[in-house]
Amino acid sequence: MEDQFATMFPGQPAVREIRWESEYGAEFPGRIHSVELGDRYYAVTVVDYSDAEAIHWARANTTEADSPTNYNYWRIDKIASVAYAATRFRQRGGSVTFDAWHHIDRVPGHQLQITNPDDSRTYAGMYLHEDRLYIIEATVAKGTPPPGMFQQGLRFIDEQGRRIRYSWGENDELIRETRETITSE
Repeated sequence: MEDQFATMFPGQPAVREIRWESEYGAEFPGRIHSVELGDRYYAVTVVDYSDAEAIHWARANTTEADSPTNYNYWRIDKIASVAYAATRFRQRGGSVTFDAWHHIDRVPGHQLQITNPDDSRTYAGMYLHEDRLYIIEATVAKGTPPPGMFQQGLRFIDEQGRRIRYSWGENDELIRETRETITSE
């Protein structure tokens, strides 16, 4: 509930606090929800960009070009967070076998599939929703079926636990809708 998402983990996830270093050197708070089962790893990382402006103003590592007064990099950091997260996955190494735009409930994002140097496979998706960057990833051993239920099961929820979905309105604007309440067992 706190990070406003739901998905089907293959076990009870451990949760740990992190600091996410952005493309422009700002550090944002976040949490990793993860499950490790032998050679399989499942995680949802949620990075909170809601205080992006204040975090950028407090940075000591700015240059004249990226200072908040000159170019508002706090906005760019947030808007480009999906592309930057995808770049970080590509930089891990391995062979990218799928690399394309994607959406979940019409929340835009990006998906990657990577064959790692040890022949394991990583399936990842990155989505920016309401000032939060959601990164869902699963790594499975060679020959293991893709973790489709985990990866495709990501849902964004509101404060009451209701699923958020967008529909197309007139003039192609997105309209937010809420659906059934997501419960955890």
